[in-house]
Amino acid sequence: MSLFIPSKVRHKLTSKHGVSEAEIVQCFANRARGFLEDNREEHASDPPTRWFVAETDYGRQLKVVFLQHSDGTILIKTAYEANSEEKRIYGKYA
Repeated sequence: MSLFIPSKVRHKLTSKHGVSEAEIVQCFANRARGFLEDNREEHASDPPTRWFVAETDYGRQLKVVFLQHSDGTILIKTAYEANSEEKRIYGKYA
């Protein structure tokens, strides 16, 4: 897995959400369920926007939003502490 975080996104992750790249990697490694696709029109993209909720090694539950290109590269769009509705949706549909 090749992970790419654009500099603008990286800045937002650290300054606004307090999320590190290491935590994102931990969430991918600790994920117990599949990915959900964001099919809302305003979030439409090619490849499709996907997301999941998983815990870091320290129990912090994050929502990770990303694109996965055909070459396997994962482009992080955002990551932040998941709210109760996101956890509910992920638990029900993933």
